[in-house]
Amino acid sequence: MSHLSASFSATIRVRLADAPGSFARLAQAIGDAGGSFGAIDLVRVEKNTKVRDVTVEATDADHMARIVESVRSVDGIEVERVSDRTFLMHLGGKIEMRSKVPVKTRDDLSMAYTPGVARICQAIADDRESAWNLTIKQNTVAVVSDGTAVLGLGDIGPEAAMPVMEGKALLFKEFGGVDAWPLCLNTKDPDEIVAIVKAIAPGFGGINLEDISAPRCFEIERRLRAELDIPVFHDDQHGTAIVVLAALANALKVVGKRIEDVKVVTTGVGAAGVAVTDILLNAGVRNVIGCDHSGAIYDGREGLNDVKRAFAERTNPDGIQGSADDVLAGADVYLGLSVPGAVSRAGIERMADNAIVFAMANPTPEIAPENLPPGKVAVVATGRSDYPNQINNVLAFPGVFRGALDVRASTITEGMKVAAGHAIASVIADDELGPEYVIPSVFNRDVTTKVAAAVAEAAVTDGVARRPPRP
Repeated sequence: MSHLSASFSATIRVRLADAPGSFARLAQAIGDAGGSFGAIDLVRVEKNTKVRDVTVEATDADHMARIVESVRSVDGIEVERVSDRTFLMHLGGKIEMRSKVPVKTRDDLSMAYTPGVARICQAIADDRESAWNLTIKQNTVAVVSDGTAVLGLGDIGPEAAMPVMEGKALLFKEFGGVDAWPLCLNTKDPDEIVAIVKAIAPGFGGINLEDISAPRCFEIERRLRAELDIPVFHDDQHGTAIVVLAALANALKVVGKRIEDVKVVTTGVGAAGVAVTDILLNAGVRNVIGCDHSGAIYDGREGLNDVKRAFAERTNPDGIQGSADDVLAGADVYLGLSVPGAVSRAGIERMADNAIVFAMANPTPEIAPENLPPGKVAVVATGRSDYPNQINNVLAFPGVFRGALDVRASTITEGMKVAAGHAIASVIADDELGPEYVIPSVFNRDVTTKVAAAVAEAAVTDGVARRPPRP
């Protein structure tokens, strides 16, 4: 499961003797350590030496250290410095605020700020709704986190969560044209989080909740949805759910099965697992069995918390019991939203023919694609970019908020989420579908456009749009 990755890449500045064979020895040292070359740049030529920058990819930080030591060990090569390219990208943060209007003259200043701005303030005071037209509210989303469930790192705190939230804001702008701002809160108290978000809400057109641990995330989102009149969207739940629906809709076309006929087994009944289940039920799936570390969840199982008890009431209609491997017998679809090793090869072998397996634990899937039984599984997806069919939330959230903001939606409904999933799926024409192509690339610019249009239309249908969609 070792893969070279740009996320573990570095630029090594080396001084080499200006003699035949020097660079070949450098290349040999990197190759012997299992590294991969990227760019090679000449920095300067000195008397009897040359200084070069060599970009190298590794599998992890320890591997990069071994590559550097291999280079240092070569006679005639001096390592001047090693620059981690990922850290360089984050120096000073990844986003900034820029002015949309010039301030070059006294007239500019008098209109952008005092005294002219007072007229704008008074206009908004007279009609609060005019803030949508006269401020950044119309195109701004707050990305809110308490840093308790960041990636696979867990509860690392608000400061350490900032790079992820900055990245989210960057993706909002790049793919959806939405101005987003990271707000990392130094509290884990649901009451305080709700109060803070309500207090800052007047300046935003939407709230994206991010990396807040379960089960608190359910309560926080539920309360904010009830108390605010702008969209509140917990991306770890609903972004994942939307993209899973899109991939599954296309995978079912590949294997020739109908969504209402399939048996779906999931592992993981946290934020993403619950949301995925709900969107599938809304999209027409009739038989979902969710599993946690104790096995299948069913109505009447002892020891369930409130979230899992409610989950049991709307799933597993036949009350099936047993481990995840047990309940996979005859299943058409396995969705992994849990941890590596949640299911085994033997469990997958019990599935129906032409099975669909989405093993989405990241960075290590529940079961590695190369360990799946040959001939049993027709379509495989993961959360990783180095396998086909990556389930990536960036396919969903920019378009969802773009569409919601365009019609000034007061909330995001289940209908809007289902519409977003089908819009993502529709980007791939039926004659282009295949086992390794059921979900479009995150760089396909048609995705955001189609998702935004579908979400806006669904908002109108569901009665939550405050203005008609743009042409």
